[in-house]
Amino acid sequence: MKKRFLYLLLPIITLILEILPYGAVCVFASSPTDVVINTYSYFSMVPFGYANFSPLITAFLTCTVLVLLTVYFIKGNRVILSVTNYFLIFAAVISLGSLIYGIEFYSLVASLITFSLIAEFVFLQISIKKS
Repeated sequence: MKKRFLYLLLPIITLILEILPYGAVCVFASSPTDVVINTYSYFSMVPFGYANFSPLITAFLTCTVLVLLTVYFIKGNRVILSVTNYFLIFAAVISLGSLIYGIEFYSLVASLITFSLIAEFVFLQISIKKS
């Protein structure tokens, strides 16, 4: 039971990082030479409104992963871990979507979120192979 609780640790940390207002980046040009960079929470609709869809989708996928792992924590069904792995892969790939617009749209917090999702995927893969 205690080991199953460890599965929830990284998604909770990821969710906390996504709630912080430093993950999603929007770059605004007020003039041809002046650039303003604003950061937002992954749950903010501002980046989504400016066609940066990946932070909000990543946030919803992380919530889905957290719900699935909570169900696994309660029920202990191993099939849930396999399904969760697919959501983690998809969330990690989508979290890199901001890089399509350029490196200035990707923050340090965003890279920590991506790293956390990949680490959780690896952690679950190792635990599935052990059992």
